[in-house]
Amino acid sequence: MITSESINAIVSAVSQSVAQFLPETALIVTFIAALLFDIIFKKSKNITAYVSIGGLVLTGILLLFQGSHTGNSIFFKMLAVDAFGQFFKFIVLGSAIIVMLMSLLSKELYEGGRKVGEYYSLIVGMTIGMFLMASATNLIMIYLALETMSISSYVLAGYTKEIKRASEASLKYVIYGATSSAIMIYGMSLLFGLTGSLNLDAINLAIQSGVDLAPLLIGGLMIVVGIGYKISAVPFHFWTPDVYEGAPVTITALLSVASKAAGFAILIRFFHLTFATSAFSNNASWPVLTSIDWKMIIAIMSVLSMTVGNLTALWQTNIKRMLAYSSISHAGFMLMGVLVMNDLGVAAVLMYFLVYMFMNLGAFIIVMFIADKTGTEEIEEYAGLGFRSPFLAICLAIFLISLAGLPPTAGFTGKFYVFAAVLNSNYVWVALVGIINSVIGLFYYAKVFRNMFLRNMDADQQKFTVSKPSIALVLLTVIPTLLFGVWWSPLAQWAQHSVAMFLFK
Repeated sequence: MITSESINAIVSAVSQSVAQFLPETALIVTFIAALLFDIIFKKSKNITAYVSIGGLVLTGILLLFQGSHTGNSIFFKMLAVDAFGQFFKFIVLGSAIIVMLMSLLSKELYEGGRKVGEYYSLIVGMTIGMFLMASATNLIMIYLALETMSISSYVLAGYTKEIKRASEASLKYVIYGATSSAIMIYGMSLLFGLTGSLNLDAINLAIQSGVDLAPLLIGGLMIVVGIGYKISAVPFHFWTPDVYEGAPVTITALLSVASKAAGFAILIRFFHLTFATSAFSNNASWPVLTSIDWKMIIAIMSVLSMTVGNLTALWQTNIKRMLAYSSISHAGFMLMGVLVMNDLGVAAVLMYFLVYMFMNLGAFIIVMFIADKTGTEEIEEYAGLGFRSPFLAICLAIFLISLAGLPPTAGFTGKFYVFAAVLNSNYVWVALVGIINSVIGLFYYAKVFRNMFLRNMDADQQKFTVSKPSIALVLLTVIPTLLFGVWWSPLAQWAQHSVAMFLFK
């Protein structure tokens, strides 16, 4: 029987939840405002971009002020407001802002008088989905958040629809996405039938009471399939090269960082809240509630992702496809931090993602500029870039060195912490595979180096001019890539604090 007291309790709970949902609310308002401004001010080419960027900045401010109120569950335990989710939201937000700034300078998006009003709105819509993914603690919310993000990304991947490879990329993305989503939702139905709940903490309690292991394993694996597709982990990676190559460079950059970050946020939260008990010290491994060896499953995915990604990247002639396989291998390195299942490993993943955002987005920014100048993305066309545009060549070299994990760049910092976490947990064989793959990665990055600085370095080459806004955008990513290679203590402290304030820990 519904009473006035129960109604008042529900209203009070919803009101408190809304008060802590302000960053997401700002994104929703920004999305609606961007659509309205695009309709009202049709003659203003970039009005939607300015509204969207302004809304994202406001969201960042609200997210910053939300920091003192973290550690709560809202909307009846469907979302968590904690420092862990906040960390990933800042990565998503930073990536979205940088990609929007990239888009304003992109020749590919604006050629042929193409209208791009809804393009920026869709990025905001995608950001909403990723914010929800970073906070979701309920199976249905995880699925809804993933689909909210995916629908926008499907459209964005094929935004330059008159180009055949873009339409092909979008279609493949939809097919793979629909298949993985169907597998994931079936796995969720198995967990719900087994435990009688959709909230991850309640599922955890049900598992502690004792459940059949077979359906638990099958359901868990099906959910991992859906998440593995989002993070481009082998063997769920097949969509990645074609989509990355066919999509606009700006969207490829966004998918390679923000989408992957949201996927990792779900993966870590799912394993932490569902299968681990909270009775452990900060740097001890999370005690798993069942006899299922989830660590070995993640270890196999990590090793396969690193190895397949790096070995396949060796044969690529298109730099976007090469970076796509590089992204797969980086997912493998990040999974190394997940498999140890302790605070040290998760903090290492967080640090890795933050530095990965700057170095990977920076690489794609330069790829976009060069593609706009040459009309191609083939690595052979990078011959003589060191003479034609020393600034772009040197900055791309820095990003590639960082992606390879060499000092004194931020990429070395990220890999160092991941390897330290793995070795600290005695997964020596995984660390050895990681070291071998790091060496393999040097070879395909060196191929770009060779073309830029050792081929066709003559005065007959036509030099590239780089605009001041383009230089500023590149510096926005290259400075942190160098800075965090020598001064990483603030990142480490932020990452450790975010893990320490994990909700339901």
